[in-house]
Amino acid sequence: MYLAVGEGEKPSVFLNQTIFGKIFLFCRVFAKTKVQLKCETRAERGTSEEEKHCINRLKVQNTLRKFSTGGATADQRESVNMRPLQQSIKILYYANKSEEPFVEIITVKQEKKRRPSVCSSADSESDDLLPVLTDHSQILKEHHLEQLMNHIPARTQGYPWKLVYSTAEHGTSLTTLYRQMRELDRPVLMVIRDTDKQVFGAFSSDPFKVSSYCYGTGETFLYSFSPEFQIFRWSGENSYFVRGFLDSLQMGGGGGPFGLWLDSDLYRGSSYSCNTFSNRPLSLHHDFIVQDLEVWSFV
Repeated sequence: MYLAVGEGEKPSVFLNQTIFGKIFLFCRVFAKTKVQLKCETRAERGTSEEEKHCINRLKVQNTLRKFSTGGATADQRESVNMRPLQQSIKILYYANKSEEPFVEIITVKQEKKRRPSVCSSADSESDDLLPVLTDHSQILKEHHLEQLMNHIPARTQGYPWKLVYSTAEHGTSLTTLYRQMRELDRPVLMVIRDTDKQVFGAFSSDPFKVSSYCYGTGETFLYSFSPEFQIFRWSGENSYFVRGFLDSLQMGGGGGPFGLWLDSDLYRGSSYSCNTFSNRPLSLHHDFIVQDLEVWSFV
């Protein structure tokens, strides 16, 4: 809750509230507590018009502050069936030298705040809304979306997430995964849940496909929620981002095991530290069994 005091034709006091109907309750509270907006005390009778205006304004401000912050007594609130006011509307207090002060209440829209993001490099916080998923996910929960949304490239943010491939819907076949992305020309996000209930995966700057060479850009990264969220971006050591075969899909490498490897049935996989991403293993164990796998695009 915040308070700003001033004069002029524009609103000078703002207090956050809950429902538009509270204006009626405010009127009753003012009557019950006998707050007068005109100067009626002996001390006020000899004052100038400008001084009276200042006194009236302060009375309105103090009363609004008292009741909007829950400062009224329990008996006063109970007498008008009033609860402490919440924060989904604004009360605007107008003060003008030629008129009595008056109050207007308007509704305001509140946006969902994110929790702070945790990654291997730094904390960040965003007020953006969670991405819209056009299809149901078997894996992704709100906390997954919150973390991933903060780290995907800017060119993919603000778009709905569309499910391109899912083992639950399309079966367990790498060939089918490639087929689903044949007409796609934008980045994709792979999400895996293994039989240990660990969630991890990869963001690829290019859709997965069969290729005789490695493809992708430095936007590509690996990530894991096992046990807490970490992201592994391109190290600059090499450009072995992604390579697709008919019998396997490989991500990361360089003279040793792959950062992420999946077989042709999308059933068995493995994850090791690799030079491309300088990552730790994404799963609890180097070798894992896939329970669910999804690939999302941004449209």
